[in-house]
Amino acid sequence: MSESTSSARAFKESIGRYGVWSVGLRSEDPARRGDIAEAAAELEQLGYGAAWLGGSSAARQAAPLLEATSRLVVGTSIQSIWQYEADASAAAFAEVESAHPGRFLLGLGVSHAKLADQYRRPYSALVAYLDALDAAGVPAGHRVLAALGPKTLELSRDRAAGAIPYLVTPEHTARAREILGEEPLLAPEFGVVWEADPARARALARDHLAMYLTLPNYTNSFLRIGFTEDDLTAGGSDRLVDALYAWGDENRIRERIHAFHEAGADHVAIQVVDGGARDALPRETWRRLASVLD
Repeated sequence: MSESTSSARAFKESIGRYGVWSVGLRSEDPARRGDIAEAAAELEQLGYGAAWLGGSSAARQAAPLLEATSRLVVGTSIQSIWQYEADASAAAFAEVESAHPGRFLLGLGVSHAKLADQYRRPYSALVAYLDALDAAGVPAGHRVLAALGPKTLELSRDRAAGAIPYLVTPEHTARAREILGEEPLLAPEFGVVWEADPARARALARDHLAMYLTLPNYTNSFLRIGFTEDDLTAGGSDRLVDALYAWGDENRIRERIHAFHEAGADHVAIQVVDGGARDALPRETWRRLASVLD
């Protein structure tokens, strides 16, 4: 058994079926450190297995959450390969791993041309970055990739513990599992709008989706899984919005999340979409979700 396979199995067990995806948890504002530590401890108590640090996050931002908990796994979702040099990334990984063995996952991604001036040949750049991490001693089994397309999913299978796709559907998850095979970790992100009114729920989802509809990496992914150009206009069709976000009552939301597991996901990273500040900590909704998940 390879190192990445054994690590993938270990992480599957430790992160369980559910985690939370949050930009707020990666804040480095000293005034928020106590709130973040308290939130992390509560997430662990509620039974979530992982906290995924949204946006372009880094290993150092995982430390406060790991220090405040004893079992919670923390992952970057994602660390942009353009923002952090591989050697610096490896050093930060080694520091966190030494302090909290087996509880940190280095989630890596290529970000977007619109957000990174040096964006060139992203797949080749990601391969080179993984080569540098190998040389620096970062185990393949302790990193995961933000993979959407087939080539990067194959790379997640061959050079990492698995994949953490963002803004996807159960249909994408089923295709990803076919490419990955049985052993690698598959942990998609999924947005939840706790709102029963269709117009209000879709309005909140569209506000969240708007930025992503300007990014070709995502729009190309939507087209690959069966949506059309018409679905991408006017803020996204109802069909697209309803596929990318769960909304409704607790039974409907639970069913939508379970659909990812039925399609082959090991773990679902749940992002609360409620129209609040992007870096807020929606702890009340995290509690409500924990009460309906099984």
